Amino acid sequence: MRVLILEDEIPAQMQLKRLLQAHYPHAVIEAVIDSVDKAADWLSRESVDLIFMDVELSDGVCFELFNRIEQMPPVIIVTAYEHYALAALKKSAVDYLLKPVGEAEFVAAVEKCRKMPSLQRELHNLGKLLATAPEYKQRFVVKVGDQIIVVPTADVAYFFSEDKATYIMTKEGKTYLSDASLDSIEDQLNPDVFFKLSRNCIAAIDSIASISRYFNSRLQIELQPRFSRPILVSRQRVPDFMKWIEGDPRSR
Repeated sequence: MRVLILEDEIPAQMQLKRLLQAHYPHAVIEAVIDSVDKAADWLSRESVDLIFMDVELSDGVCFELFNRIEQMPPVIIVTAYEHYALAALKKSAVDYLLKPVGEAEFVAAVEKCRKMPSLQRELHNLGKLLATAPEYKQRFVVKVGDQIIVVPTADVAYFFSEDKATYIMTKEGKTYLSDASLDSIEDQLNPDVFFKLSRNCIAAIDSIASISRYFNSRLQIELQPRFSRPILVSRQRVPDFMKWIEGDPRSR
């Protein structure tokens, strides 16, 4: 079995290599690629039996590859985000695994590919899996003067309210005024990715720079980009916050 890994995060690359070595020691990893452009170029010249593919690569979203490569090998999506599942279904991915990937689900996904006919690989239907999957907001539209700007949700570090207004802070440090309230925004976000830290701030998990204990059993959160004032998680919210940080679904 010849394998291609499309992943821009080194820890995730290492985990996939370890799982392959443990369960499929005869598999050959032909390449490890971190961008859509490099993958498109490689696949135009080479072929493999299976691709493990993260959704968000260093230069964009992986689904572009399905438009650029006429005959895609079977693909197993491996990502930290649930909200791409419908897009994966539309692109006919064989399976959809959430990081960190468990041993049993990894093997089950690979076996699906191995059982598919080698000459005429049938596309596995994820409909049953995704029928109950919630859809979350993919992008926010904001106005800046006469311009209308689209901010992908994946680019948002956090949302915050100040002086009765709501703002979007991007991972690049850009701030935009939003017409929506913080409460209405919260209802549209993936709870695995975003958490309401306080009355006036909802943050993405990868925007949290540090967590420290604070007076009266609270937690103080440092965000990246830096927030204008300290963010404190109340004592009542600390248990849910910790479950969220640990990836426990009971935090929802």
